[in-house]
Amino acid sequence: MTISSEHPETEPKWWKEATIYQIYPASFKDSNNDGWGDIKGITSKLDYIKGLGVDTIWVCPFYDSPQDDMGYDIANYEKVWPTYGTNEDCFDLIDKTHKLGMKFITDLVINHCSTEHTWFKESRSSKTNPKRDWFFWRAPKGYDEHGKPIPPNNWKSFFGGSAWFFDETTNEFYLTLFASGQADLNWENEECRKTIYESAVGYWLDHGVDGFRIDTAGLYSKRPGLPDSPIFDESSELQHPNWGSHNGPRIHEFHQELHKFMKNRVKDGREIMTVGEVAHGSDNALYTSAARYEISELFSLGTLILVPWKEAIASNFLFINGTDSWATTYIENHDQPRSISRFGDDSPKYRNVSGKLLALLECSLTELGQINFKDWPIEKYEDVDVKTNYGIIKEKFGKNSMEMKKFLEGIALFSRDHARTPMPWSQEEPNAGFTGPDARPWYFLNELSAGINVEEESGDGASGLQARRENKELMVYGYDFQFIDLDSDKLFSFTKEYEGKMLFAALNFSGEETEFSAPKEDSSLSFVLGNYDDVDASSRILKPWEGRLYYAK
Repeated sequence: MTISSEHPETEPKWWKEATIYQIYPASFKDSNNDGWGDIKGITSKLDYIKGLGVDTIWVCPFYDSPQDDMGYDIANYEKVWPTYGTNEDCFDLIDKTHKLGMKFITDLVINHCSTEHTWFKESRSSKTNPKRDWFFWRAPKGYDEHGKPIPPNNWKSFFGGSAWFFDETTNEFYLTLFASGQADLNWENEECRKTIYESAVGYWLDHGVDGFRIDTAGLYSKRPGLPDSPIFDESSELQHPNWGSHNGPRIHEFHQELHKFMKNRVKDGREIMTVGEVAHGSDNALYTSAARYEISELFSLGTLILVPWKEAIASNFLFINGTDSWATTYIENHDQPRSISRFGDDSPKYRNVSGKLLALLECSLTELGQINFKDWPIEKYEDVDVKTNYGIIKEKFGKNSMEMKKFLEGIALFSRDHARTPMPWSQEEPNAGFTGPDARPWYFLNELSAGINVEEESGDGASGLQARRENKELMVYGYDFQFIDLDSDKLFSFTKEYEGKMLFAALNFSGEETEFSAPKEDSSLSFVLGNYDDVDASSRILKPWEGRLYYAK
């Protein structure tokens, strides 16, 4: 393959071409009928995953944890949570994944750790403990009229409430940008960083992992002194923390240091993939520049309204032109609600074609099912974010307030719980093959699992993965991304080019028939792939939720 000097970002890499299958351990497959998915359950389904055409599996946190945030609060980076199995079970999973020709990546959660981790327990024990500076401890700014300590600054937790939690052991606050059981690690402390690298990264590289999805990758460097955030929301005393916590002055230095550690630790020459989760507005080109040796690619997410969503995706593609950076566009993971419910039509009539329409966007990350819950009561939600904010809104506005009504409508669409329901493997009642019939699943199955499950869908062959492999020059390495009909609130159509060839996508994100325009009036279109079985490829009219890919000349 010829590498164009004008577009050095097209350098082939295994992780650019990979189809990655995300696995949420608790919800994938239960092997011992205790109601929780586990490592052996994943191992038992590797042949199924391989049969989908998958190159890489991404397993969400399986580490020892009190599970305050479903494993993103890690108490021991070098131990598997006993409910999921043993370290030996995980080593066996990695080995068998490799034997099937697939790669194995996992989550790297190192902005914070659990307050049950020995590091934090030592740190909180006294102000003179050697690990005290491994976390952010601050004295109260003062005390209110009731004698309640006032947090050191006005930062708001991403999960609601103050980002500071008062600890009576030493009468100081510690920083916790997420749940109170997730204490932020102080990356300014070199000893802390080196220990993180060794325990959370080196240990698993030694056991064969091929990469990491780096959780909250933009938060490691905070603004010096942790000053108050500017007032963005005049109705609240607490302000969004990103101004002071995201993309701090040493963030790129830290990622270069982490990359160097990984490269030096791997002795067999394998290239490690890293996927960074960063907030909007980040300097993506710096993070992913091949010459800077930081992160392979990033996660970013568009919005619900089609035109702004298209603009967000366009910016994600366009920043790589003329650089050695790489872009990733995704629409869903374990932190996002189900994409068919969010972006498509999850009614029985259009559910299938909506899913295939989203697949035509060439998103390379796949996860189980794509349908949200329908009208579930608040008691059924397990998400710590939902529980925290429900309590805040109930206390401030009341259970029957308009604010509460809007909140409940929001979680019905956006709660992370929608992405974490157990995998429906069959039509078998009552637990759809996820666990034994006499077991109680850790979480409720989606009520549509009887009609949406692996057994039901297995006969519905999809050609998207094969088409992507056969046309990878354009679908994977295509550049010069350009929108057609950018202002349309129904059409999502664009072109990508590679060495004189052009790929044209015409996608109808509406429930109405819609006419599309070719890239040029005299364009000759050669049909590649569509999401309907009965396609009139010569027609310029798209059916509801129809998508087509063409070669254009």
